[in-house]
This record gives sequence, C-alpha cells and structure tokens, in this order.
Amino acid sequence: MKKILIHARHEDYNNLKLLLEKCYHIDINEKDFVQITLFVPDASVNSTIDALRETLDMRYRDTLIEVSSPDFVISSSLNRAEKSVKTSEKTPVEQLLDSARDYVRIDYWSISLTAIAGLIALIGLFLNNVAIIIGAMLLSPILGPIHSFTIYAALGRANDALRSIRVLAILLGSVFMVSAIATYLLNYLILFIPSTSVSLAITSEIISRTSSSPIYIVMAILLGMASIIALTRGSAEFIAGVAVAAALLPPTVVAGISVVMLPADFVGSALLVMDNVIGLMAGALISTLLLGIAPRNSGETKVAKKFIQRTSVMIFVMIVFLSVMSYIF
Repeated sequence: MKKILIHARHEDYNNLKLLLEKCYHIDINEKDFVQITLFVPDASVNSTIDALRETLDMRYRDTLIEVSSPDFVISSSLNRAEKSVKTSEKTPVEQLLDSARDYVRIDYWSISLTAIAGLIALIGLFLNNVAIIIGAMLLSPILGPIHSFTIYAALGRANDALRSIRVLAILLGSVFMVSAIATYLLNYLILFIPSTSVSLAITSEIISRTSSSPIYIVMAILLGMASIIALTRGSAEFIAGVAVAAALLPPTVVAGISVVMLPADFVGSALLVMDNVIGLMAGALISTLLLGIAPRNSGETKVAKKFIQRTSVMIFVMIVFLSVMSYIF
C-alpha cells in the first residue's frame, strides 16, 4: 500500500474529481491550494501517477506529488481494493531515478572503499583463499554505476548514462592501479630483502582469470539481467552487488597483477574484464526493457528509444569484437 500526497491548485482539483472517485482519499482545503491524500495498492502506483501528471499542471510551484510507504494502514475497504488489483507491482520511475542519482558523480569514499576491496581481493588471490576474495566482493560498490547507467539509458538521459560509465571506469581504474602498485611493492620487498623467505605465488585463482572466452560474456549478460531484476523487485542490494563484484573485482585485480608479474597474460586478463563489463551492461539493459522501464512523457520516450537503439548497436559491436579477440588471445 502506498500513500500519495498531492498539493494542487483549486483549478486542478476540479479536474481531479473523476480520478478521486475511484480511490480512497482525504481532502483538506487550504486558502491557496488543496491537499489530497490518496491510499492506493502498490500495483496501481504507476498508473495513478500517470493519471495525476496528465491532470495536474506541474508548472506551478504549489503543485507537487509525494509518494511514501506507510508502516501499516488499517482499513477493510483498502484491503479489498489491494486484493482486487491483479497486475504485478512495478517500481515507479521516480524511485529508480532516486536510486541511480548517487552514481553519476565521483564519490571519493566509494573510490577508497573500492580500492580497499581491491587490496583485500589481491591478498586472497595470492593466498589462493576464496573466502578472502568473497569478503572483498562484499565491500565493493561496483554495482551502482551499472545500475545507474541502465536506468538513465532506458529513460533516454544520455549525459547521465555517460557519467555513470565514467564513474565505473574510475572505480575499476582505481582497483587496477592499486593492484599493480601493491604487487610491484610486494615483489620488490621479496626480491631485495634477504631475510624474506616468502614468495609471491601465481595461484590457480589468478591463472583462472588470465584468459577470456565468449562464455564469460553470456554469463555476464545473465548476471546483469538478474541483478537489475533483483534490485527493481526489492531484493537486497548487497546480494546483487556481490554477484556483480564477483564478475568485475577479481579480474580487474588480476589485470593489475599481470602488468607486473605476467605481462604475457595481461591482454587476456584485460579482455576478461571487458567481457564482463559489456556483458553486464547488455544484460542490465535487456532487463530494463523487459520490465518496461520508460519515461512517462511521450516526447522523452522517443528520445529514449533512439538512445537505446544506438547503445544496443554499440554493445553488440563490442560483444562481436571481444568474442573475436578472445579466440586470438
């Protein structure tokens, strides 16, 4: 059940009467505006907001729509109304935009957290310890920019979508740089300190991430689809985040290790990172289309379709290119 609070001009209130007859509502008349409180089933939120936006003149400062979730509502009529709605729940576009807003700008705390997660994964890879690698994935906030990219792409907001890609590139770049520098320093200490008896071993966890294959793209596409569906359906964000981090964090760390210790395998490890990035984006974009995430305004819908078409073509070309490169390397 959702609570929708509306501030409307008296002129708009008269146009709302037909809509209000279908909903449970409470009206409070003020001097300059009318405050209306609606209670609607979750599955009806999108259709109700669409109807309100068509009726209300949103150009005025006093006109606003606020959606919230009450802890509980006791009403037999509302319970009957909620049971009568058969359509599946759909996350409002405004809520998706709010969740994506934090990932279009550079957050130095996120960069720091991602770099620390990369160092922890580095330790786990050299120790061949899967538990430590998984622990690093729990810390990494890499899912955010991918989620943000797909939401903004589906809504046709090209600039914000590109900013999300830039944030993702910065996060992965920080992991790569930290991993390469840490590997170089560790290798230097081990080589030039006589009393050191420990050596950096190229473990099976590292070797397994030094080559790419088209199957990784397929896996990443499925993972991207699952992560967006999980997020939009209210599943715990950290679960989807760990799944995405599993595809991106360790391979990026291995790419940093390869620069220092396995130069011949660097291209393969870098291709694996790109396989996963492009696959995740493709899968996430597919999910947004399947879920019907689109702008409410018809003009914005046309812009969004054009941007999605161009983005899909670019992603397809990248998938073909990476598939060919994986056979070469």
